Amino acid sequence: MKIKDFLKLYKDDAIMQTMVASLKPNEDQTIQFRGLVGSLDAIAVAVSHLLNHQNQLIILHDKEEAAYFQNDLQNLLDFKEPLLFPTSYKRPYQFDDIENANVLMRAEILNRINNKSSTGEIIVTYPEALSEKVINKKSLKSNTFTAKVGESLDVEFIAELLQTYDFEPTDFVYEPGQYAIRGGIIDIFSYASDEPYRIELFGNEIDSIRTFDVASQLSTDTVKQISIIPNVQTKLLEESRESLLEYIPKNTKIWFKDFKQTQDVLAQYYDKASKSFKEILESTQQTKVVLEPHMLFETPDSFKTGLEKYLKVEFGNRFYLKANQEFEYQAKPQPSFNKNFDFIADNLSSNQEAGLINIISSESLTQTERLKNIFEEIDPFIKFQSLPHTLRAGFIDEQLKLACYTDHQIFERFHRYKTKDKQSKSKAITIRELKNLQPGDFVTHIDYGVGRFAGMDKVDNNGKKQEVIRLIYRDNDLLYVSIHALHKISKYSGKEGSTPSISKLGSPEWENKKKKAKRQVKDIAKDLIELYAKRKSAPGFGCDRDSFLQAELESSFIYEDTPDQAKSTADVKADMELEHPMDRLVCGDVGFGKTEVAIRAAFKAVDNNKQVAVLVPTTILAMQHFRTFSERLEKMPVTVEYINRFKSTKQIKEILKRTEEGKVDILIGTHRIVNKDVKFKDLGLLVIDEEQKFGVSVKDKLKEFRVNVDVLTLTATPIPRTLHFSLMGARDLSVIQTPPPNRQPVTTELHTFNEEVLRDAIAFELQRGGQVFFVHNRIGDIEQVGNIILKLVPDARIGVAHGQMDGAKLEKAMMRFIEGEFDVLVSTNIIESGLDIPNANTIIINHAHMFGMSDLHQMRGRVGRSNKKAFCYLLTPPTIGLSSDSRKRLTTLEEFSDLGDGFKVAMRDLDIRGAGNMLGAEQSGFITDLGFDMYHKILDDAVAELKESHFADLFKDELAKKAKIIAQDCTIETDLEILIPEDYVGNITERLSLYSQLDNIKNEEELGVFEKSLQDRFGPIPEPVYDLIETVRIRWKAESLGFEKLLIKNGSLKAYFVPADNEKYFKSDVFGRILTFVQMHSKKCKMKDYKGRPILKIENIENIEQAKSIIFDMAGEEVETA
Repeated sequence: MKIKDFLKLYKDDAIMQTMVASLKPNEDQTIQFRGLVGSLDAIAVAVSHLLNHQNQLIILHDKEEAAYFQNDLQNLLDFKEPLLFPTSYKRPYQFDDIENANVLMRAEILNRINNKSSTGEIIVTYPEALSEKVINKKSLKSNTFTAKVGESLDVEFIAELLQTYDFEPTDFVYEPGQYAIRGGIIDIFSYASDEPYRIELFGNEIDSIRTFDVASQLSTDTVKQISIIPNVQTKLLEESRESLLEYIPKNTKIWFKDFKQTQDVLAQYYDKASKSFKEILESTQQTKVVLEPHMLFETPDSFKTGLEKYLKVEFGNRFYLKANQEFEYQAKPQPSFNKNFDFIADNLSSNQEAGLINIISSESLTQTERLKNIFEEIDPFIKFQSLPHTLRAGFIDEQLKLACYTDHQIFERFHRYKTKDKQSKSKAITIRELKNLQPGDFVTHIDYGVGRFAGMDKVDNNGKKQEVIRLIYRDNDLLYVSIHALHKISKYSGKEGSTPSISKLGSPEWENKKKKAKRQVKDIAKDLIELYAKRKSAPGFGCDRDSFLQAELESSFIYEDTPDQAKSTADVKADMELEHPMDRLVCGDVGFGKTEVAIRAAFKAVDNNKQVAVLVPTTILAMQHFRTFSERLEKMPVTVEYINRFKSTKQIKEILKRTEEGKVDILIGTHRIVNKDVKFKDLGLLVIDEEQKFGVSVKDKLKEFRVNVDVLTLTATPIPRTLHFSLMGARDLSVIQTPPPNRQPVTTELHTFNEEVLRDAIAFELQRGGQVFFVHNRIGDIEQVGNIILKLVPDARIGVAHGQMDGAKLEKAMMRFIEGEFDVLVSTNIIESGLDIPNANTIIINHAHMFGMSDLHQMRGRVGRSNKKAFCYLLTPPTIGLSSDSRKRLTTLEEFSDLGDGFKVAMRDLDIRGAGNMLGAEQSGFITDLGFDMYHKILDDAVAELKESHFADLFKDELAKKAKIIAQDCTIETDLEILIPEDYVGNITERLSLYSQLDNIKNEEELGVFEKSLQDRFGPIPEPVYDLIETVRIRWKAESLGFEKLLIKNGSLKAYFVPADNEKYFKSDVFGRILTFVQMHSKKCKMKDYKGRPILKIENIENIEQAKSIIFDMAGEEVETA
């Protein structure tokens, strides 16, 4: 059933029509709608919108409820976007605590009301948001600049105007209040829109206006007209403010969920504001630095007077106003089923007998499918219609005779509302810059070794301008690198703080270092590939397809699967169904649902009568996993047990005995599991959680363990070594990058130990009913720290936990915190791996500089697991006293606080720590010599060579694909003008990044995307840039023809072949084809021998087009003429 048809049922319903018709007049009346349970209230608002086309302002209890309500409306009215009007402060009068995204949303809504829409706007809000007054209509209108397609626009005028609006000029726009002008393209990020606009001019006329994405800088949609407003918060401070009630149009209908509560909140906010205002006056000796409270905030009385001219609707359960009309709607809320499927089935079939239509709303199709399968098993006569959108609450409508249930209530899942993602101050640019070169950086050149980058230079080559890159080597030798060889340079990242030794041009030391590293890498890689080979050929056990129990387990997951999570699950299950053992690494950020993937895999193994071992790094995590697994599998015929130091020896013995008899299906434990005395009857799957925590010895024991067992490894911050192995294809990798819907990034702040900051942070969290982690890693004075906190926040209940406590006592402390008996848990970092408490949303880490990067990231991941905003405070001594490494670590964490940044943290960690032990202890020295990327390259080459020689049978499918390219790399040198002109792309780093992007493109498709993006961002592509793009095509072709170098100079083309000792090539068809070509064109082609390798010289090549057609001709292909 489509959502439109569902709404139509209500639109055509006589009772609903009468109710809505009573809202038509624009006068001071009060109407009460009683009995709107579940999501019926949202349906009533939607119907009223469809029939009356008037503005609606809906006031709910709080932000959370408003967001759910808005989400319902969004699902019901897919063509109309309901607006959520938020507050702009976290707390009144604390101007520094402004949520930027919310200020934008408020501005956007005011802007929308000003540009009236024919169908009326729907605004959902809550009392806190109404308590702040808004800018007055007149001054907003006079400060808004609009532009339409086809109007004429002067670039200088707009630049001046934007500066008066306090916009800042930048090269690239990535946050509100910035603009960039590049030739005929103007990018502007207004304070009233989610996305920035790109205006393209043709002469002085606006040719097109598009919105574009901040991260990729590429256009997304076209728009006809835009309005740009300045920052309302600062620019128009001196303007007078008015209540939102004076702002909205006359025909607005105001809906109250609870009128009294709205009044109370307004009063409370006004009191708070007056108090802070008094404090500010006292501290500034009576000078008025801020406006008085009644100018900025609404009082209950002024609100009541403001309401007089509007029609008011009361709905919900509490009614206070005197009603002119009352309506009673016959409906009941959705009954609760406690996940009991038989009970649901009975209820649905009794509904059918009573003549009700059953409708189940769920936005995921897989969920609906699973439900169908489950009901078919229980009672095949049950019929239900599915609604492809989620509502926030189900209901039984007795007037329309339908029962609308929501899947999240049936399964008691947590239903998340989805709100629009706002671009906060995006770090889009910084991630690119991690890889970008700055002058003075160390770089590695494949052929010449480690040098310093000294910027870009223009050189004159036969009268033509070309751009080159300058590298400085030992004794100030200069090396100019052509932009076509950019792929040979990489940024040097070895151990931070130690400077690499700079190579000498022309000396053999660099080659020797490479050879030495390669020899050693080869030995190590050989062992690893052998293990991999053994596993590929080892007989494993193939599981059967999913049973209906599996479907039932997966549909009862309380959150909604994210696309990546679903894909990872599918990959893992597919691997398990294969005949040879699985080895998969699932890499996902903290709290992105890796455990759920493991639970599903474990259940699949048990479903196929196999046992499962789960290996975890810490005692606490074993307990936590035991709880999670038991809870998820409680309705299933599965026994789960765990062993760690909380259990007595006797208990452990008992468990091990039952494991050996096959009575325990899933055994969870610390490294105790890999001991010799643990024997399984029939082990089918090994799950390793938080892999980065295990030492080498445990891993070696595992190797023997796992030759013919399926292995699933989970990790948030992969150790560089495992990360690289998966990237290289020695194991399979799944990455879960999408955060669960509506997670908010954790706000990370650096502070020194300051009692006020502590008190505020803890008090704020306890006020909203949350809990706090306080990490203090010294057991000696951990009790004192507890007392300090007690002194600051006297009414907090505080618990202490650390690793030296007695097992039972520690377990009890943890359980009491999990069950909410403590508000604050002061503990050592034993919490870092895996305490999951959705209610704890603030973590304070003392002495943060003492921790490593992955530890900090893990600990930060303990909070922000629900849809509340979470905070992480890193407390350090004053930053002056920190080592540069610690400082870098902490700033990295502050920068990467977005969701899914674990992977990036790991990559950055490589930069800071050096790659450490990637294959074994012995190669750390090489990394410092060669730099990490270079080392990777050598490693990849070594692996490729091994695949071709030692293990050729094993990888024959892979090798067959690779045989096509003969020369591994071809360099192009030319004296033609091939570059990105400065007047096309002005910013040097951007030019460099474009050059390196272009140089690393691998296929035609990516090249097309690259061309489009250039055109989109910088306007029409000039000739030299086209030539530049063509050279890439020429290079690919030349590589497949076996050329190692092409010189296009002085009107001729010289092609250098691979060395003469490559017999295979000179006997191949490719070489044969080139010979034929030379014989046919003997006038302009000459072959000669030069230092043991043949060279082909072709005359009369004046430009890139000719060079391209010759090379393509040789390969026997036509050139498409553009």
